[in-house]
Amino acid sequence: MRLVLAVPAPLSTVSGGYGYDRRIIAGLRELGHDVRVEEMPGRHPLPDEEAEAAARAVIARLSSDEALVLDGLGLPAFAPLAGGDWMRRCLGLIHHPTALEAGFPEAKRDALRERERALFPQLARLVTTSRLTASRLPADFGAEPARIGIVEPGTEPAARARGSGGTGCAILSVATITRRKGHDVLLRALGRLTDIEWTLTIAGAPRDPGLLDELRALADDLGIGPRVAFVGQVEGEALEALYDRADLFASASWWEGYGMAVAEALSHGLPLAITEGGALADLAPRDAAVVCAPGDHNSLSRAMRRPIYDKGLREAMADAAWRAGKELPRWEDRAAAFAAEIKAAVA
Repeated sequence: MRLVLAVPAPLSTVSGGYGYDRRIIAGLRELGHDVRVEEMPGRHPLPDEEAEAAARAVIARLSSDEALVLDGLGLPAFAPLAGGDWMRRCLGLIHHPTALEAGFPEAKRDALRERERALFPQLARLVTTSRLTASRLPADFGAEPARIGIVEPGTEPAARARGSGGTGCAILSVATITRRKGHDVLLRALGRLTDIEWTLTIAGAPRDPGLLDELRALADDLGIGPRVAFVGQVEGEALEALYDRADLFASASWWEGYGMAVAEALSHGLPLAITEGGALADLAPRDAAVVCAPGDHNSLSRAMRRPIYDKGLREAMADAAWRAGKELPRWEDRAAAFAAEIKAAVA
């Protein structure tokens, strides 16, 4: 097949969604498909004029024998073009609907929902990265269930984490610094646990302006500043080293379309302390995790106390996480599954 994948620039952005896109592109090419990438400038997901102009340019360059895959983060920019013939050969890749993005004012979320409701029912097919996201699209966005497919992310096999080896609990959180990821909730939860020994490492690039400074100030206000390290964007061997030295993985996200960092934590055999935001509740085995409602730092704090304090419990949870990590989908077959969804879209 000849394919075009349109994604907000740059494709090299470090995040779960962009990582998924890069792996699918590489896998499709390895299968022999011709994949052309369109990196769209401008503001996304709520598009500005530059983003909408980029969308028009993508359609103008699309040839009749190419199928178009639109990453959901850039998809709202195409709303003014809804109803065109291009939609009959177009697949939407929905990591999670942008209208569900926490941190946007309600008016902007309504505007995104209007754009997505205009596009989702007309696209030839929608591919989501989790069953939960797929289940939301018909009722919330008017999508036809028969046109929805699911291709979950893959997870690389990993060495089991050896842990910190210290007397306390080394907690790791890996997520871009955005309001949806709920770092403030995690800090408030840990701020109630100053009577026990722990440290927190937060790895992730800042995306929301000013939020990193807010989180640093919050940690100081809670009296936990010296225990919290913001280490920025970490990749490759350095990230593997963070997983290896961790005793517990934490995520207080409001919503995840899948939760690739949580899956990576499971593949390293790390016990979890998470919120049930989006698909996280489906991903996390109950014997490997403590799970609380999104935004409830009091409940998260109570749930985290015992695994932080009780090393024996953490070890039992880690055993369960290691078993679950071995059962996760692998990247080897993800591209073939995605290709099948594209063929269904353009058949």
